[in-house]
Amino acid sequence: MQAVKMYTTAVCPYCTRAKQLLKSRGVEQIEEIRIDTDPVARQHMMETTGRRTVPQIFIGATHVGGCDDLMALDARGGLTPLLGAA
Repeated sequence: MQAVKMYTTAVCPYCTRAKQLLKSRGVEQIEEIRIDTDPVARQHMMETTGRRTVPQIFIGATHVGGCDDLMALDARGGLTPLLGAA
């Protein structure tokens, strides 16, 4: 299974929703990077993704986007294959 990395904040319902979906698809470990406590990580996230909102989700080297993007990917049937890609 691909590694999953997610930029988050402490109080973020979209982050919680995204984590729930990923776990329901078999993801056991999510590398969580808290940007509310780490300004350097926040800057890196914005430079890497071009976005300011959380969550920002990476599966392997692929930037999926935010929670809505993750939900749409799953609805199209693309999440499970992406998680399983090696």
